[in-house]
Amino acid sequence: MTERFLQPKSVHEAMEIIQDLFNQYRNQELTNELLQYHMNLTNRLQSDIYVQALKDDDPKQLAVLNSMIEAMETWTKIKSQNRPFNYKMKNFKLISTKTTKIKRHFHKIRGNHNYHAARH
Repeated sequence: MTERFLQPKSVHEAMEIIQDLFNQYRNQELTNELLQYHMNLTNRLQSDIYVQALKDDDPKQLAVLNSMIEAMETWTKIKSQNRPFNYKMKNFKLISTKTTKIKRHFHKIRGNHNYHAARH
């Protein structure tokens, strides 16, 4: 019989799993089920994982965990106001996904060399 639930071996691994799950549903439309799921993950961070981080006695890990909890609460505030959420979580912090990209078209200069001219 296979295990249905993931069993992380450390606080860091648990935070990575929750971060991956968060990034999967962050842009979904807010429903009661999604809100309950999100609140369950946030409560896990604040209870089980927080207690284990205190036992590990790593202040740096505890600070990162607190910033991740704040990021999860920010999602709840923004989504409950029906505003678009233009962030993703990377390294347990929210990072804006609104970036401008510059298209670069390369024009190969004739000849036997491998020089390229960038045409922006």
